[in-house]
Amino acid sequence: MALEILVRAQTPIPLDVSFQVAPGELVALVGHSGSGKTTVLRTIAGLWRPALAQVRVNGRTWLDTAAGVDLPAHRRRVGIVFQNYALFPHMTAAQNVMAAMDRADPAEASRILDLVNLHDLADRKPAKLSGGQQQRVAVARALARKPQALLLDEPFSAVDRATREKLYSEIIVLRRHLQMPVVLVTHDMTEAQLLADRMVVIDKGRVVREGTTAQIMADAGALRALGIREVAAMLPATIAAHDDDGLTRLDAPTGPLFLPGVTGAPGTRVQVRIMAHDVILSRQRPVGLSAQNIIAGKVGEVVYGTGPGVLVHIDVSGHEILSRITRRAADQMALTPGDTIHAIVKSMSVARDHVARAPQEDPQTSDMTTSQGAPDKTP
Repeated sequence: MALEILVRAQTPIPLDVSFQVAPGELVALVGHSGSGKTTVLRTIAGLWRPALAQVRVNGRTWLDTAAGVDLPAHRRRVGIVFQNYALFPHMTAAQNVMAAMDRADPAEASRILDLVNLHDLADRKPAKLSGGQQQRVAVARALARKPQALLLDEPFSAVDRATREKLYSEIIVLRRHLQMPVVLVTHDMTEAQLLADRMVVIDKGRVVREGTTAQIMADAGALRALGIREVAAMLPATIAAHDDDGLTRLDAPTGPLFLPGVTGAPGTRVQVRIMAHDVILSRQRPVGLSAQNIIAGKVGEVVYGTGPGVLVHIDVSGHEILSRITRRAADQMALTPGDTIHAIVKSMSVARDHVARAPQEDPQTSDMTTSQGAPDKTP
């Protein structure tokens, strides 16, 4: 594993957290505010030392409190992107990027800014940049450090929804060039599900669940720490056509999906997040409905919770849709695994920021030397 972390403490909040991140993997730390997510990032970066902790990156120990090892923050090859950008206001975008380098290199700064689509704005200072552009500069600066680990602390919380949607797509594309482990702190489950390979769910300073995004988003027990209404499935799809009435037709493994105004040209691959509480079930294929998406599948697992809710797993051509219905409805329908079922999804129930561009082949290859992390030659 490229990054291994163990944190135990009683102050400022109780913490008992451990996890690992593989090279090129993005792991999201999710949980309510105050659960300890940012404190874990600060430990990795060397900005806080808990009572008991271990941080190892690429086999090298950055922190081991029991052994008395504590590499200073400035000697840890780590890139950090804060939610408030933390740019130098008197410097241009290029100068902010070069400030993170061991030795200023204008050509390298230009290359990294080009990677985050800011090649035309290198000479602008932060005051002349939008919030989304400032965030891109912050990402470029983090990469300029040639980090062995990249830390993202609520990086999109300060920008509006439209900007977040664009940044999500750009981060997905950018990840093809990154080989270091990436840790994302967020309380936004849409963000976590669209960007992360795995999630670590933290509640009151403890890891309550860890797994792939699909596993976590289908685990009602894990989602209790985040809010049960966040249960959702992610479907891959391809934009097929933009209809004159404003709907976009997507080709998905589950069949055609019609959603309002999805951005992208035909052929663009996307990911669609469908919330379980927005999916209605029917034994027979319904007729005369306003809903445009009726998907036939087979009942998989039926999970009864401790309250009035039931989570139904529906298999459609090897992909899964989730539906959260009442216990009464599940009993009335007498659902059992293997039953044929129809999932009904209103087009307008899928929010615009629940559709994001999927990773695609990049026609322009990039020799991203910052992706590997510079060799750490400090003693």
